[in-house]
Amino acid sequence: MLVLLPPSEGKAAGGSGAPLRPEGLSLPGLAGARAAVLDELVELCSADEPKAREVLGLSEGLRGEVAKNASLRSAAARPAGEVYTGVLYDALGLADLPDGARALAERSLLVFSGLWGAVRVTDAIPSYRCSMGVKLPGLGALGAYWRAPMAEVMPEAAGSGLVLDLRSAAYAAAWKPKGEVAGRTATVRVLHAQVVDGVEKRSVVSHFNKATKGRMVRDLLVAGAVPAGPAELVAALRDLGYTVEAGAPAKPGKPWSLDVVVTRIH
Repeated sequence: MLVLLPPSEGKAAGGSGAPLRPEGLSLPGLAGARAAVLDELVELCSADEPKAREVLGLSEGLRGEVAKNASLRSAAARPAGEVYTGVLYDALGLADLPDGARALAERSLLVFSGLWGAVRVTDAIPSYRCSMGVKLPGLGALGAYWRAPMAEVMPEAAGSGLVLDLRSAAYAAAWKPKGEVAGRTATVRVLHAQVVDGVEKRSVVSHFNKATKGRMVRDLLVAGAVPAGPAELVAALRDLGYTVEAGAPAKPGKPWSLDVVVTRIH
């Protein structure tokens, strides 16, 4: 099982780890592409703060993020699972997973990133600010930039089992599963069901979508579930108490789309 996650906008700062070692990151086939993004980002943020804030979409109050990017090569690095914070990661709760679930998380979770392409939760990275929606002056839009290098490494990273794709649209643009891999890929939409005047109405949730996905991944990890494909994922989630609606794709080689229906949002 491979679980594809978006990063968080906010990231934990500080730490006392050694600086970044790019050669130590997972998916070494991305090394050249990572180096190019890192070089341009550091140069931009070191040379021209106003321009960097414009490119990164940062307000005056977030100018400290530019300085952070300028010092990426010397800043302390820590496991990505500690760097990424926010609603999904709070619900996932990597820090207090039981040992077996933690080991499964380290093998199964892959976090997509505008700067790194994708990293595992054990990869040591510094805190940074660079979303997949950024358009760097030299390399261009990062979502498009990453497509070719990700297409080279992701089929092997996907292995032979389920690919559970929980990325947001901007990060999904960097790699779209194709062919046989797509056929064992599942995407998830979270719907909130409410009864209004005796009629059930459903709406897509945003903030709580992340929390539900984080809890869902945590429950799968704690249960030791390793579904072989989308159908097995549906069965595993139902066994864990989730209400899941799914249908096989109309054409072979297309991802499955699953709806997880919740009656409470928290």
